[in-house]
Amino acid sequence: MHPIIILSTRYMYEGIKKSNIKYMKKLILSVIATMAMTVPAEAQLLSTTVAQGKIEGVEANGFALYKNIPYAEAPVGELRWKAPVAKKPWIGTYKADKWGNRPPQPIDPNQNGNDIKMSEDCLYLSVETPAKSTSDKLPVFVMIHGGAFRTGSYSGTQESFVRDGIVYVSIEYRLGPLGFMNHPQLSKETKRGISGNYGILDQIMALRWIHDNIASFGGDPDKVTIAGESAGGISVSILCASPLCKGLFRAAICESGSSFWPISDQRGGNTAICTSKSAEQVGMNFQKCLRKNNIKQMRQVPFMTLIDSSQAEVFWPVVDGYAITGDQYKLYEAGKYNDVNVLIGTNSDEGSMFARPMPVEAYKAHERSVYGEWSDSLLALYPATNEQEVYFAMSDIFRDGSFAWGTYAWANLQSKTGKGHVYMYYFDQDSENTIIRSRQGGASHVAEMPFVYGYTFNGGKMTDTEKHMQQIMSRYWINFTKTGNPNSETLPYWTLYQQGKPTVMIMREGFHLDKVQNQRQMDFFEQFFKSRRQ
Repeated sequence: MHPIIILSTRYMYEGIKKSNIKYMKKLILSVIATMAMTVPAEAQLLSTTVAQGKIEGVEANGFALYKNIPYAEAPVGELRWKAPVAKKPWIGTYKADKWGNRPPQPIDPNQNGNDIKMSEDCLYLSVETPAKSTSDKLPVFVMIHGGAFRTGSYSGTQESFVRDGIVYVSIEYRLGPLGFMNHPQLSKETKRGISGNYGILDQIMALRWIHDNIASFGGDPDKVTIAGESAGGISVSILCASPLCKGLFRAAICESGSSFWPISDQRGGNTAICTSKSAEQVGMNFQKCLRKNNIKQMRQVPFMTLIDSSQAEVFWPVVDGYAITGDQYKLYEAGKYNDVNVLIGTNSDEGSMFARPMPVEAYKAHERSVYGEWSDSLLALYPATNEQEVYFAMSDIFRDGSFAWGTYAWANLQSKTGKGHVYMYYFDQDSENTIIRSRQGGASHVAEMPFVYGYTFNGGKMTDTEKHMQQIMSRYWINFTKTGNPNSETLPYWTLYQQGKPTVMIMREGFHLDKVQNQRQMDFFEQFFKSRRQ
């Protein structure tokens, strides 16, 4: 017999002996409460029904986890390089008990999910839910993974969020040439006369599926927060401006990513975003490199041959007039975006992962090739007299031009033209628990993620201060997901962003508010990109 039942029998006997009804009621309620505390929680909603049919998940740490939900048909064969097609109904009960395939990508030892098979059949999402019924209406957190639009995996869970009553969703999307190749023949196949952005269209279809089906997992479709880091953050920025996403989420979190560059025929070292038409030549060059004559032949090329090509890294989202309708800076100036609450920020040494030492003259020549008449002003802001200083200078240029300025522009524009609240951070903690240590004593790319999501790198070593920072940062993100506001009574207060005022949350050995960091550099890039728009 269960020890609680034995205990309850003894208590009831004592109550009868005392002939005290109130005493008996009190004891019984006490026993029930004790049982609730001592009996292990069991996962709920291990099976449910979505638009395509019945689906069954697995138990994971007391929660229901659905690992490989197909939100679209497999983009294989004739569906390669086409917009995603909604998943058809299935027969019987679908078993979502194993992680879906990774999209084809180069091998990257730093990316999650490298033990999972690669396949073009990769359009899956996962749902981990603490809900006990489909009527719980819990807030929903949707993760879009990073990886430069070339690598990454949706696999993995986030128990800290789920334990706090949040439904955690992670989505997969096509990468590299399979996700972002433009080609004139592909454009002719569509009614709109455009091609590319398949990975972005995958994300949008996944969000539509979540909106239509998340209630079946106890989530509230009106309480969805999208989030991403790096390419995932750029994706979040793109989705915030896409008319195809209207009503699909109520808040957004962008870590180290944005998409506010002007439009040009070439990306030019992360200084522009191309149009679908201008990117078609890149697709043609790719076809020529593979020695194929047309798209029919290209669709027959094994996917790893595409991925292993020397030109596979050139593919990126483009302005197509459909998913990405124009220059995002101008769209925000005109108020043409999804005006939701946002939590956005960057790290102090983002660029160190993407830079390398080189001779001083080579550095100057490179920057002149990118910045032209603006190069003298740039070199004055980022001086270097030896190879080590070149590395630091190029790291900072990449940080500011590729990450920090776009976030700065986003915060300024939305705080002026929108009603959604803007919270901005600057992460500057040089921790051992990071994928790469900063050489300048700051925070490298990805360094904030262990503090928010509990990831571990290099043994996961953290100081006592960093452990407390981790608790606070995670709580900020959880609060924002639940309410659209990171604050609560026990946390350092995070005020709304206002340009020129100490309203940026600086995260280093604790938390304090200050003005935007590296303001002179932000001013330079503001003027540089303005000239490119003109």
